Amino acid sequence: MIVIAIAAIVLLIWGVLLFGRGWFWMEHSPELCAPTATPSVAVIVPARDEAEHLSPVIESLLMQHYAGDLRVILVDDDSSDDTQYEAIATARRLGSDRLTVMSATPVPHGWKGKMWALAEGVHAAEAFHPDYYLFADADIVHSLDSVRSLVSCAESGSYDLVSQMVKLYCQSFAERLLIPAFTFFFFMLYPPRWVSDKRRSTAAAAGGCALIRADALRKIGGIAAIHDDLIDDCALAGAVKRSGGSVWLGQTAETRSIRPYGGFTEINQLISRTAFTQLNHSVLLLLGTVLGLTVTYLVPPLLLLAGGWAALLGGTAWLMMSVAYWPTLRFYDHSPIWAPFLPVVALSYLIATIQSAFDYWQGLGGQWKGRVQDPVREPERP
Repeated sequence: MIVIAIAAIVLLIWGVLLFGRGWFWMEHSPELCAPTATPSVAVIVPARDEAEHLSPVIESLLMQHYAGDLRVILVDDDSSDDTQYEAIATARRLGSDRLTVMSATPVPHGWKGKMWALAEGVHAAEAFHPDYYLFADADIVHSLDSVRSLVSCAESGSYDLVSQMVKLYCQSFAERLLIPAFTFFFFMLYPPRWVSDKRRSTAAAAGGCALIRADALRKIGGIAAIHDDLIDDCALAGAVKRSGGSVWLGQTAETRSIRPYGGFTEINQLISRTAFTQLNHSVLLLLGTVLGLTVTYLVPPLLLLAGGWAALLGGTAWLMMSVAYWPTLRFYDHSPIWAPFLPVVALSYLIATIQSAFDYWQGLGGQWKGRVQDPVREPERP
């Protein structure tokens, strides 16, 4: 009876996820219409040691099919390679005068490096009074109508912040197995329909491609409002929503990341870099997450071993899980054959989450390009 009860709980969980969590598992594209105006846009690209990937990124931004005033500002965050040279050489090759390249000043105490670079870029862009800022990662190649579609979405829906989860690099076996789930789990945590609902507190953005109104950014106090947030994109969306603004979150296959993650170790690092931060460094939330992932993803296939009603209920839950995962796999041009392997993928994410906690406790939290971005905080002195 206990096994059957567990199977019933698992089936109920997947019923709620499929039908009661904002249809998070479906594809999320904006309904666009041609904007009646062409507001000015400043694209801010923070970059640290990005020479290897930067040229096609800068080219995609400088060649945008956008009729409004568009400026691109690359902020070099203390790079040790030829990041600035690659950007300047790309602009010269294209004969474009849209690009400004600058070096960020030393990162102030308490700031994250990327946030300081964004703040420096925003400050520089204020000289031409843009209507919007587009925060773009230095490893993302934009479709030629990316800016136009983002502005169209913002103008059509009167959104203050519009963000799109781009198509991540997915070529190696490890990437093909694990990367699609990154998008799946992200939308499960932050269902886009809930994000765009002003009545809900759910707020999120994908920081590699986020367009924000200049007025909305000023209203929340600028980048300084999120200066020490490791998960800065969701922090930005939360600040906008708390200020009374509106947020839209979706996905796009046309704009894509060109950063390869290679094998399992690199992808584990991608996940573990922010997982424990997402849990507010709470041991209780960590234990709850481990239990939740185990019950939701690992138990359904194991119930097949029990036979009888437990196997039937567990198998049905596993089928529902696979059905929910299929639209994400289709987004990545994967065969549905990959869908039943989501429990294996979830196990890998569970291990990475535990690793994230151990990294934090060892003083190595949030490691990225030589920086520890999530150090253990010392207790405040009375």
